Amino acid sequence: MTHIVTPSARAAAAALAQAALTGRPLYLDTETTGLGAHDEIIEVCLLEDDGSVLLASLVRPQHTIPADVVRVHGITNAMVADAPTWPELWPQLAEQIEGRRLAIYNADFDLRMMRQSHARYGLRWARLERQSLCIMKLYAQFRGDWNQAYRSYRWHSLENAGRQCGIALPNSHRAADDALLARAVLHAIAGAALHAPSAEPDLF
Repeated sequence: MTHIVTPSARAAAAALAQAALTGRPLYLDTETTGLGAHDEIIEVCLLEDDGSVLLASLVRPQHTIPADVVRVHGITNAMVADAPTWPELWPQLAEQIEGRRLAIYNADFDLRMMRQSHARYGLRWARLERQSLCIMKLYAQFRGDWNQAYRSYRWHSLENAGRQCGIALPNSHRAADDALLARAVLHAIAGAALHAPSAEPDLF
């Protein structure tokens, strides 16, 4: 892996971030029973552009949460026992995101989990990919770590992105905290365009 901070690539990422902020996106994060093709959403948070909470809820899955996953985010089976199911929660979430841009850290993952939850209950998928921005991929371009094997910029975890940007917010693996941190990362990318490269050592 080679660290290549290409000014034009970084400037393009910052410009895309600024344009995204102009559109006042919503920020979404989920927590799940795992990472696989049969896993489910057990928490979701949707933030308004200004960081205020539009929706935050635990979600009751059809299957139990594995113990090793509980150790990651701390969401237990007892905590979700009385939570709404995905079909019960989805209409409220769908109403909030109608016509809005979504900004998500690792959008591919969260959208896949939403599709899986839809499929599990026979819900029609709204194809949210068309209105979603992946902050993780944008940050990868901004950071500039080139992975020669994959011929792409290396992705960074949300925790590392926050640390590299000097953001004093936790990556707790809970939906509300992580959505706030993702929002802060997008703002950091956009804000870097306002300064000369020599004025942003905390980002690198």
